Amino acid sequence: MKPLLILILVVASGGLAFSGYLSYRELFAVAPVAQCTPIGEPGTMFGAPPCIYGFFMYLAIVVMTAFARLRRRQEA
Repeated sequence: MKPLLILILVVASGGLAFSGYLSYRELFAVAPVAQCTPIGEPGTMFGAPPCIYGFFMYLAIVVMTAFARLRRRQEA
């Protein structure tokens, strides 16, 4: 179980970094970004770009996996 939790943590951390980068570019970039749909336009989810939701989903996976690793470490 330990190697699987580490693998999930590594993959989710990569997804968190990538979606965080896309979210940052979408929300705070000075120059217009051509990859994502502008906020509030068709192609967005509830008025926000999908990369923001991906960021929070990966964040939830990283937090849950980190807690699972901590619990397993405390039980051992």
